[in-house]
Amino acid sequence: MTPLPPLSREQFDALDRDGLFTLFLSMHGQMVKMAEEIQSLRDQLGKHSGNSHKPPSSDGYAKPSPKSRRERGKRKSGGQPGHKGHTLRQVADPDHVVLHPVVTCLDCSKDLGGVSPTRIEKRQVFDLPPARIEVTEHRGEVKRCPGCGSLARGVFPSEAEQATQYGPGVRAVAAYLSGYQLLPLARTVELFGDLFGHRPSESMILNASKRVVEKIRPSLDAIRAQLTASGVIHCDETGLRVDGKLCWLHTVGTPRLTWYAPHRRRGAEAMRAVGILPDFRGCAVHDGWKSYFTFDECAHALCNVHHLRELQFVQERYEQTWAEGMSVLLREMHAVVKTAPPEWTCLPREQRRMYERLYDVWLFRGKVENPSPKQSRPGRCKQTPAKNLLDRLEGYKQETLAFLRDFRVPFDNSLAERDIRMMKVKQKVSGCFRTWQGTEQFCAIRSYISTARKQDIGVLDAIRNALLGQPFIPARASPAE
Repeated sequence: MTPLPPLSREQFDALDRDGLFTLFLSMHGQMVKMAEEIQSLRDQLGKHSGNSHKPPSSDGYAKPSPKSRRERGKRKSGGQPGHKGHTLRQVADPDHVVLHPVVTCLDCSKDLGGVSPTRIEKRQVFDLPPARIEVTEHRGEVKRCPGCGSLARGVFPSEAEQATQYGPGVRAVAAYLSGYQLLPLARTVELFGDLFGHRPSESMILNASKRVVEKIRPSLDAIRAQLTASGVIHCDETGLRVDGKLCWLHTVGTPRLTWYAPHRRRGAEAMRAVGILPDFRGCAVHDGWKSYFTFDECAHALCNVHHLRELQFVQERYEQTWAEGMSVLLREMHAVVKTAPPEWTCLPREQRRMYERLYDVWLFRGKVENPSPKQSRPGRCKQTPAKNLLDRLEGYKQETLAFLRDFRVPFDNSLAERDIRMMKVKQKVSGCFRTWQGTEQFCAIRSYISTARKQDIGVLDAIRNALLGQPFIPARASPAE
């Protein structure tokens, strides 16, 4: 926007009627543009993690007071009656027993050495023994055959290929600390030194991760195949810096499976390269990124938590009543689905139609509050965030309400966001990945680890078994999943 040149009093007095009218139109046009820019800037400043797609880390110290969209429950806070506790209880067979005898009476100083105790009081201390690395020496015999004179040597196990090397236990801990606990290489070396009194090289940690990736290929193939055959999957993507350049991390998951894949693109090209969506025939839950809809062989469902955040933004910034009504309706539908009888697979048709009619009513009220802008020039008209959200809720009505027609489809896409969360933590810790190969290795290990966690398998055991040539193969989900 080019600003109008300032006019002196003499120049202003010299303007005739047409000149004043032209000046007024120019000023009016600039004021309209300025009002639009001011509103856009106010919208940007008014966005936070509670009413937009922005992450909580972007709120800074000026984080607004939380406004939870959850309704207050009837239960009291804290542990509920009947829940399984985790109290530290005494064991029947402790590793060590230390006796504290009574030698003399504290009142009269009489010798009690020969008096039998009336009872024994027990207190147990749970502690860690000193950790140390054990060294096992493998000795192979060498014999000369008296018949032919050839040498015969003993066969060493696979973990003893060189004169010295680290065993699968050390490698498993190294890969665990780096791939699961997200420790940088230098801090992993320091932790080994502090805990075990032995400091391996950083290259050993990298090689341990590389070896894990080689061993878990059968598990990764099974994860991808099972995701492709699933009834419902959760998809998401987020930015990832590799070698100083912006790349993208794509995730596909279910309650029992996780798949991570890096790519230099965000859209459909990357999704095809990941290799699950092109062959998927179930329902894909996502946040509405346009590229997902290029895969029309599967059904789609949108994340309604994103919708609730955007509706809250419209309430706060534009004070529009339809947004509040739509929010209440979405939450009510979610509550009805959660409390439905367990044998139901969807809402009854009449109840579903009733909610769809209410949905249309709030869309109509939204159109009244957000009339379509007049087309003043060729091209797409610029719209307010409220109008954009309204159009999306109308255009993707079936995808928004998919959770009413199939109870396997969730109300939100929180599962995919949880799967991505730790990958963002990794980037915060390390800044970025240095090489593309290292990024692919890390994503492969995290796919294996996340799936193991979802299937209640110990992460360290899963990594160690993989290094021993026995990676776990994920169990297939039930048809209901």
